[in-house]
This record gives sequence, structure tokens and C-alpha cells, in this order.
Amino acid sequence: MSTVRTVRTVLGDIAPEELGVCDAHDHLFIRSPQLPGQEVDDPDAAATRLRDFRELGGRTVVQWTPYGMGRRHDVLPRLSREFGVHVVAATGLHQAAHYDADVLRRVGGDLAGLFTAELTEGIAGSAVRAGLIKVAGSFHGLDAHARRTMTAAAAAHHRTGAPIAVHLELGTGALDVLDLLCGELGVAPQSVILGHLGRSPDQVGQRQAAESGAFLAFDGPSRANHWTDWRLPEELAALAEAGFGGQLLLGGDSTTPEAPGMPHLLRRLRPRLELTLGKDLVDRVLTENAARAFAVEWPEPDARPASAA
Repeated sequence: MSTVRTVRTVLGDIAPEELGVCDAHDHLFIRSPQLPGQEVDDPDAAATRLRDFRELGGRTVVQWTPYGMGRRHDVLPRLSREFGVHVVAATGLHQAAHYDADVLRRVGGDLAGLFTAELTEGIAGSAVRAGLIKVAGSFHGLDAHARRTMTAAAAAHHRTGAPIAVHLELGTGALDVLDLLCGELGVAPQSVILGHLGRSPDQVGQRQAAESGAFLAFDGPSRANHWTDWRLPEELAALAEAGFGGQLLLGGDSTTPEAPGMPHLLRRLRPRLELTLGKDLVDRVLTENAARAFAVEWPEPDARPASAA
């Protein structure tokens, strides 16, 4: 069967080069019992963020919100069309703590089937299909829930080719994740995106993760409780100088209403990184790297839709 390498957005499949400037990890919508009263669930606020992002040159947002956390797949296509910004949705499961017990019971035993269906058929019976699988590790390791969800994610990846995006708790546990996904479960490192690496100051661990060939997402700028911004230029420069510039990704990871989010990524963080890394590398990180990270040879590509841009 012939295949075409595309990125699966909420409006359909597009060529990778159409992504343009990409926020590789963010949330237009997300809710969790771990963040009571801090739900990101306002379509008007999402519209404002998308408008500002577009005006700053942004063209794609990859939303890592997985199953059961308020993805709002019913709203995403309208926002994408209205503001001319491509949006990639996620399937998968976060840590167990982010769900009520009845949600975890509802997903049943066939997680791989659920993830595959949302990637190929649509989310909750809709025409909106996910373009990546989001899972999560634990602090400095993997608990039973993480192993279960990553095993299902690997099975869905092998059926579809979809990339697997991993929440690393406080930036830790990357090597455990890689041992499981790429070692035991046979996922190619180039299909794995390690999120939140900048939340741990362990540059040796960052280098070891980079040596695997996985993509490295540095996301969540200006989080007061993680102290990420001040060390980010030097961390990225060290990885680029070691030959890993082609694996770097950047994202806003807006998980609370007050987060500066995707406009901050381009308005403030981008020029700051250019001072250390140079404009050419930052441009490649935001465009070419993201295009390679999220492009997939889907087994049954659809007819090409009209572009969101």
C-alpha cells in the first residue's frame, strides 16, 4: 500500500512543510483534578491566544492534551479555520493522578485500540483525528500505569506510525522511558518526543537522551516554580554544539489560564534564544525540526483538505 508522509491536523492531513513556525507542545484546552479551579476551557481565551500567535508569525500548535482531559475536539476545527493556524490533537493518557477513577474504568482494557481508533477514525466518533499519542512517565522512573499506557502507545504507534510524546515528570526519567519504548517495545527513537527536559538542570541526562536520537522538547517557559528560562539558552547551545540541534523542539505548554503560553514563545523567548543560538538555528528548531517530528507515513492517507493557512 502506498503511503504519504503528512502531519495529521484537526482539519485533515497536510504536507510537513506547511506547518511553518510550530509551537511543538501546548494546550488550548486542558483540565485536571490536579489543577482545581485552573481549567483552561474558555474558547474565547483560546481564540485570543491563537490570534496573537498568528500575528507573531505562528502557524501550528500541537496540543498534547490526551483522552479525558478536556481536549475540546468539538471546538478545535473552528478555531483552526478562523485563525488560520494548524492544530494537531492528541490521543493517549496522562498520569493516573490526572483522572477520576471512573474515567480510567471507562477506557477499558484495550488502550491500544482506543489510541489507534482516535488516530485513524476520529475522537469520540467525530471526524477530528489525533496526530500524536501523549503518555507520561513518573518521577525518576515508571510506575505500573506508565508502563501500561506506554505499552499501548507503542502498539498504536506500530499500527499507525504516529509519534509518541512523553511527559517527563520534572524533566526526569528520560532513560527509563527510552529503555521501555525503544528498547523493549521497538519504537524508533525518531518517533519519540521527550517533553519537559528543561525542568531538570541535568545536562548530562539531556545529552544521554539526545544520543538516543529522540526529539527533545523544551517547553513551559516562564513557569515560576520551575526556573526554566534563565538556563534554557545555555542548555540548547550545549546540545547544538554537540551535534543535536536537529532534535530540538520548543513549546509553551500552557496548562493554567495565567500561563504566558504560545504568544510568549515567539514574542519573548524566540529573540532571547537567537542571541545565544543564532537566528538560523532557532528558525530550524521552530520549523524544520517540528516538521520532521510530527510527520508520519499514515497507512491510509485521506484526500488533501483545504489548508488552514
